[in-house]
Amino acid sequence: MALETEGYLRLGGGFSSGSESQQCFYLPGAGSKYRLGNECEQLVELGAWQDFFKLDDGSSIGIYGMAQLYNEYDHTPRFTGDHGRARMVQAYAYWNDIAALNGGSLWAGRRYYKRNAIDISDFFYWNQSATGGGIENVEIGGLLYSYAFSRKDNLDQERYINRHDFNVAGFDTNPGGELEMGLSYIDEPRRRNMHSGWAATAQHKQADFLGLGGTNTFALQYGAGPGIALGSTGEVGYNNDNTSYRVVEFFDWQTSPRWGGQFQVVYQEDRRRDDDDQQWLSVGARTVYGFTQEFKFATELGHDRVYAPGGTRTLTKLTLAPTWSPNGPAFKGAHPEVRFYITYALWNRAAQRAASALIAGSALSDTGSFGTDRHGANFGVQVEHSW
Repeated sequence: MALETEGYLRLGGGFSSGSESQQCFYLPGAGSKYRLGNECEQLVELGAWQDFFKLDDGSSIGIYGMAQLYNEYDHTPRFTGDHGRARMVQAYAYWNDIAALNGGSLWAGRRYYKRNAIDISDFFYWNQSATGGGIENVEIGGLLYSYAFSRKDNLDQERYINRHDFNVAGFDTNPGGELEMGLSYIDEPRRRNMHSGWAATAQHKQADFLGLGGTNTFALQYGAGPGIALGSTGEVGYNNDNTSYRVVEFFDWQTSPRWGGQFQVVYQEDRRRDDDDQQWLSVGARTVYGFTQEFKFATELGHDRVYAPGGTRTLTKLTLAPTWSPNGPAFKGAHPEVRFYITYALWNRAAQRAASALIAGSALSDTGSFGTDRHGANFGVQVEHSW
């Protein structure tokens, strides 16, 4: 029962055509941005777990912890203050593989829990991370049942708000296809003008999609009131007249050892009773081609469009990144990678107006690196590794 570890890091730096500082391209109102050559922080996550007891039924009891170091580009890496942080993002106890629960588990603490994300945009579209506890993956009749109760999503949430997450996975819909469904309910806080809410998600995964060597994921999500965060905890001041729904479609491919990638489409519509309605559409892809076993070339093209009062905002971003990858040329599982990149983006006046009003000083705003221009480029290098 030795201590086991895992980790993730991305470190880098760059500059822009508008100034010495790299600024990331993000469209106000979008739920995410395309990552390649468009990340502006140093990030390190170090996780460790230790089993303390191994019981006769084969189950194990232990603890897990993960420390995170974060610091924005162009600031001294102190990992504290306005431009950085150091904190324990996960710390929980577990009891895994319990025979009486048909292989299910119990846990309690702060945990990254059932996080579903798109790699190329780092969009966590279904994220039930929690500070609480639960019972997970109890097999009954070939299905896996999970329930979690939480008081906080993460360390950034200021107030305690009760959330209940119930998931059922393992519906075999077709050869290689599996369906999972989830329901979240957020209790009404005991404060004035606060409301309860709910969200539901149905997600289908298809292995070896179209014979391309990857997985296709399709998800439908709907939420009302504080459930508008679609799996996590949204604004509790919203009642059930405020709704959001989302459609997520993305797939990976690895048609040969040297060519792979990922494609995504996301559409979200937000309807607000006393605020402005908004729609967000995102379409993009990253392709990776390996010229040798250690050198590959990555290309990422993404387009975001937000329909909002004041005009339709648009942002298009293209990145070219020659990459050294000593563990092979595959799209996934080939860390570490050292990328040299050039990223070019262009946006419209509505995007610039929104950025100037909502996130002054950002890349798209008229007070950012590119001033009143509505296009710009970043150049840089990044190291990414996971283990």
